[in-house]
Amino acid sequence: MRTRRIARPARRCAQARGRMNGTERAYAIRLEAMKASGDVIHYAFEAVKLRLADRTWYTPDFLVVTPDRIEFHEVKGHWEDDAQVKWKVAAEQFSWAAFAACRLVGGQWEIEWYGKEEPCRG
Repeated sequence: MRTRRIARPARRCAQARGRMNGTERAYAIRLEAMKASGDVIHYAFEAVKLRLADRTWYTPDFLVVTPDRIEFHEVKGHWEDDAQVKWKVAAEQFSWAAFAACRLVGGQWEIEWYGKEEPCRG
């Protein structure tokens, strides 16, 4: 008897760690402008890895240091369910930081904050 192979859905090509995609590069330009204005002291791409559970990790796109706090920014064109769950779990476990989900919609950045209240800056 022949073994049948089950067709699996096509997987999206994984992005190489440490390399920004186009949306992340656009967001880095925004962060650079915020750094020039003094709203951001420092930012770094994929600089930290947060442990959520045994063998479960979350790497935020950007670590952002402001004059008031530490923030983790996730830049997404599209949310996969597991990515959104990890983002929310990280925000709950690391409540000392603010977590932002950032989407570029129609040329404008939409920022959703989770955990801490939204900062007062432009």
